[in-house]
Amino acid sequence: MLGTIPTSELAARMRHGTKIYGEGDAEIRALDGISADFERGVFTAIMGPSGSGKSTLLHTLAGLDSLTDGSVYIGETELGTLKDRDLTILRREQVGFVFQAFNLIPTLNAEENILLPLSIAGNKPDREWYEQVVEAVDLADRLDHRPSELSGGQQQRVAAARALVSKPEIVFADEPSGNLDSAASGELLTFMQTAVREFGQTIVMVTHDPIAAGYADRIIFLDDGDVVDEMADPTPESILDKMKHLGS
Repeated sequence: MLGTIPTSELAARMRHGTKIYGEGDAEIRALDGISADFERGVFTAIMGPSGSGKSTLLHTLAGLDSLTDGSVYIGETELGTLKDRDLTILRREQVGFVFQAFNLIPTLNAEENILLPLSIAGNKPDREWYEQVVEAVDLADRLDHRPSELSGGQQQRVAAARALVSKPEIVFADEPSGNLDSAASGELLTFMQTAVREFGQTIVMVTHDPIAAGYADRIIFLDDGDVVDEMADPTPESILDKMKHLGS
């Protein structure tokens, strides 16, 4: 429930978030006054029917898009108060991203891709943490391979390791298993679950897949641009049952 968790324990939060695209007859209200909390050390999935606002919520939370009205915070920082340069720095230093497209640099090997955000920022990796992440994604024997020499599942695990290596405040994942087969998907989602439960990471993931969402600790359900329900300790069966009643 909103207001029951101290803001110091929240990795991200949105208050009365509205996002409108277009105007007049072409106006689309993608978010309609959303308020939501994302607690540190919790794996949250965002679900809802097509057009419910899932990706818009993720992108505005992550600072990849701006709200029309309302406010978004990463930690204690309100994104709407930042200049473009400061927002870029915050995204680089405090936020990790895992997208459906792997977005790896083809000329770099796996290790170089994983360390790229730190290299861009001019920071050296925490070697102990780096080795933990590499071990968790089971890539120790593939670090010298370029993306073309890796399977789709391995490439996505490289992308997930890249998102975690800088110890971000929060990781946003948009359909991260969407291009993977069931085995590779399970490997990736197990790693994300481990990152939360063993390493204390915070992950917010958009997915349409009840099996993928079943790895999360909590689900928030969207419909027509607003939060309509949430669920703790989800299972694919309980998620499917809930989804049948949304958008109908």
